[in-house]
Amino acid sequence: MSASIEELEGYSVISLEGACNLASAVELKRLLVEGLTAGKPLRLDLAGVEEIDIPAMQLLWAAGREAARTGGEIAVFLPEAAVVVARQAGFEQFPGLAVRGGGWPR
Repeated sequence: MSASIEELEGYSVISLEGACNLASAVELKRLLVEGLTAGKPLRLDLAGVEEIDIPAMQLLWAAGREAARTGGEIAVFLPEAAVVVARQAGFEQFPGLAVRGGGWPR
């Protein structure tokens, strides 16, 4: 997985590419904690993610719960084709997470 975090005016963006799995869980957790503690809305750009496994989903779920608990906001940006699948899979039911397509987070 390739990952980066960028601080923009008004929000932070975490961009992920490649396989988001157990091997990258430590880095994903670090980025999510950094993004959540910045005190700004957090945007996750998953356009370049080729696969995501259960540990990565659990980290996103935990981040969403923490955002909901602290009054934060996390929006997950996906290509339009993936938005339908993500919503059907129940991704948007995670507390604190919103699934968005179309316009990218920058």
